[in-house]
Amino acid sequence: MKLIVGLGNPGKEYSGSLHNVGFMSVNFFARRNHMSFDKKQANARTGSGKVDGVQVLLARPQTYMNRSGLAVSRLVRKFKINLADLLVVYDDLDLPLGKIRIREGGSAGGHNGMKSIIAELGSQDFPRLRVGIGRPRDTHENVIPYLLGESDPETKKAINGVLPIVSEAILSFINGGVMAAMNKYNQKS
Repeated sequence: MKLIVGLGNPGKEYSGSLHNVGFMSVNFFARRNHMSFDKKQANARTGSGKVDGVQVLLARPQTYMNRSGLAVSRLVRKFKINLADLLVVYDDLDLPLGKIRIREGGSAGGHNGMKSIIAELGSQDFPRLRVGIGRPRDTHENVIPYLLGESDPETKKAINGVLPIVSEAILSFINGGVMAAMNKYNQKS
């Protein structure tokens, strides 16, 4: 089984924020693959099904970003997921808007959701897919409103444009593993 986790914050007030790009990504993937988030388990909304013959569990932690590790670690334990079969999808301020990067593992890079997951799993050796959201244009602007507030139309358009590519990269991970996804999508973005 593959566990695909999109990071974000629950609640309507955050639904369109840049910090919820992980949620947006797994929602898009779910719609494309006729899956729905019809269960609540391990502090997450989950949906499952077969994608190209592979059992897939999609999850959106409901713990708020900074405590994402609580839900992820519970799901990993409950379903006995090998960390190589876990893919975490999340926003990255340090990648240009609309770019993606896939890695086998590594540090949290300042992302609090990833810090929580690494702490709860006791490992940073799991695949992740980072979706670039860039930084605020005004370098004096506080990052928090940029992450959690309403995005401008140009930014929304860029995010909506990258979601199909993220979905394809998730599918590549499911079918071929992290190296196949890295080889195919890190060069394109």
